Amino acid sequence: MSPIDFLIGLFLMNAMPHFVLGVWKGRIPSLFGIGPKANMAYSGVCFSISVGLFLWRYGWIGLTENGIYAGALAILVIYYLTGQFWYRSFRVEKEPV
Repeated sequence: MSPIDFLIGLFLMNAMPHFVLGVWKGRIPSLFGIGPKANMAYSGVCFSISVGLFLWRYGWIGLTENGIYAGALAILVIYYLTGQFWYRSFRVEKEPV
């Protein structure tokens, strides 16, 4: 494994928790701050870096040859598209004290 492969995986997997916590209004430190919008923006940057590095290293044909990356990328894209739906569907309202 080359260092570039490590960075490709690192940035792709780092995008998921920042996006999830951004959608769910969680607070986790990121490069852009602690709030939900900052985390979603940071997730987008990590996602873009990962895809950019992958395409630079392997090209578009690499997506068809690398099933692990294609699968992880598909899961992240699906969550990007459906994250708000899952948040609204499974949000637990706080009970009054």
